[in-house]
Amino acid sequence: MLLVFFASMTHVRRVSWPAVVLSLFALSSAAALTAPARLHGDCSPRCGWGTVPSFPRYGTGTAPNLDVAISVDAGRTLGPLPQAWRFFGADEPNYAYLPDGRRLIEQLGALSPGHVYFRAHNLLTTGDGTPALKWGSTNAYREDAQGRPIYDWTILDRIFDTYLQHGVRPYVEIGFMPEALSSHPEPYQHHWTPTAKYDEIFLGWTHPPTDFVKWGDLVHAWAAHVVDRYGRAEVEKWYWEVWNEANIGYWSGTPEQFHKLHDYAVDGVRRALPSARVGGPDVAGDGGEFSRDFFAHVLHGSNFATGGTGTPTDFVSFHAKGKPTFIDGHVRMGIAAQLTTIDAGFRIVSSFPELKRTPIVIGESDPDGCAACQGQQLGYRNTTMYSSYTAASYARTLDLAARHGVNLEGALTWAFEFEGQPLFAGFRALATGGIDLPVLNVFRMLSRMGTTRVEALSDGSVSLDTMMREGVRERPDVSALASRDDRRLTILLWNYHDDDVAGPAADVSLAVSGLPATASALHVRRYLVDAGHGNAFAEWRQMGAPASLDAIQRASLERASQLAEVEAREIIATPAPVSLHLPLERQAVSLLVIEW
Repeated sequence: MLLVFFASMTHVRRVSWPAVVLSLFALSSAAALTAPARLHGDCSPRCGWGTVPSFPRYGTGTAPNLDVAISVDAGRTLGPLPQAWRFFGADEPNYAYLPDGRRLIEQLGALSPGHVYFRAHNLLTTGDGTPALKWGSTNAYREDAQGRPIYDWTILDRIFDTYLQHGVRPYVEIGFMPEALSSHPEPYQHHWTPTAKYDEIFLGWTHPPTDFVKWGDLVHAWAAHVVDRYGRAEVEKWYWEVWNEANIGYWSGTPEQFHKLHDYAVDGVRRALPSARVGGPDVAGDGGEFSRDFFAHVLHGSNFATGGTGTPTDFVSFHAKGKPTFIDGHVRMGIAAQLTTIDAGFRIVSSFPELKRTPIVIGESDPDGCAACQGQQLGYRNTTMYSSYTAASYARTLDLAARHGVNLEGALTWAFEFEGQPLFAGFRALATGGIDLPVLNVFRMLSRMGTTRVEALSDGSVSLDTMMREGVRERPDVSALASRDDRRLTILLWNYHDDDVAGPAADVSLAVSGLPATASALHVRRYLVDAGHGNAFAEWRQMGAPASLDAIQRASLERASQLAEVEAREIIATPAPVSLHLPLERQAVSLLVIEW
């Protein structure tokens, strides 16, 4: 669908208005006739959820379109816009160097080469490197008959080599416990299925070490190895943190034992590289008293490894998850749960004056809590609902950081891909079988944003406090995030609602002011993710949801999966505000790039 521009004292170069109107009518009519279907609540039997329901478009329904006015003042700056989106992660580290995983790592690295980070569980777990759901291994540590350490970096090197070859850097999670070091090693490996209970997986790999000195020496040897392999200047750019969610079942020791585990690991890293960036604790949720006790320890406590006071802390981290449900035959997202957790986490960090400006990485920040789970309440994952949720939650995360005055450095998306699984199987992922999902296009949009945030106001926006208290349950959240560089303005827009039901599109009237006086000739591009753009899942449904793809089908899905540019135009503007009009269907996300 074309982007229609209109402005007082503004005209379009080389385009006649009759041609614009005619093209708009033709494309709108075609879209109404051929619009692809979307997932509504659950998936087909081959996806593991049961029956296929009807597939209405998000923008259909009897209600009239919503009129929304959004104003962007390019001259009113709100400070730097952090690239907090550029962090990703997964339970399964070995997927990274398998064919589809390597392709996706390359896609992530291309978003911002050298500035994208990846966090993975199981980097020290014992095993032969065979991946499985919620499992991976590297066999980095064994012991001989006399109990002497044997280090083997072969698989770890393969993982990190893959990252670095494609412009991605490690966010190193130091865990889990090698079998030879575990104080309760048997049983050791779990065998997860999407219907298993979480407490069934917390086995020997979650336990404290038999010897904390050996644990610290393992981490030191690993850090020394990567410094030797990749160079000091490279490894100085990495993040190092200990374990995952030690406040729940991932850690079977006491909080004090975790402090000891953390101190010995950080000491091991810093002995190899005194300038290494270290932090934590990557707790589940805001961490509550566990986080407060941890911060008190690393700031003022006695260091278990060195005997000194405190532990080096270059960044702090916690996790935040939404809570989707399945109600009245459809998915209802729980964005309020994710945002209230972020709010609480920021409040805990900022309550320590020493941490007020310490960088924060939300080490997992997602719409739900289990990437390798399936279920009706998770039916949003293949659709543009995941896309619009990501845009809306990301912008509100930035707002919360500004409200608390904290230094948000990252909000990590715990989603990657599941090698060898059925297409569109319903896992939380960025790609499936080498085909990108719609949500990945939101990260492509974010990668095009500028470095300085500017004011964007919408009369269709749901307020931050309302969203934390109630979610988005009445009217949708039609809002924008805007940024600029010296010669470029970027505006991210979305039409988000918690409920996965058909709803009215938004007719957005966008007024852009504050452009430089020299910005008389504007080149405008528009990118779109909706039912018919940047949406391989909808294309796959139109094909009849094939379980396997021939070459022609794969090529078609690959084209459909890419970020769709739907408009490119030059306009000539006077100093008066530039006015643009564009439709935005329910759960759509759009990016405008205006250059001069």
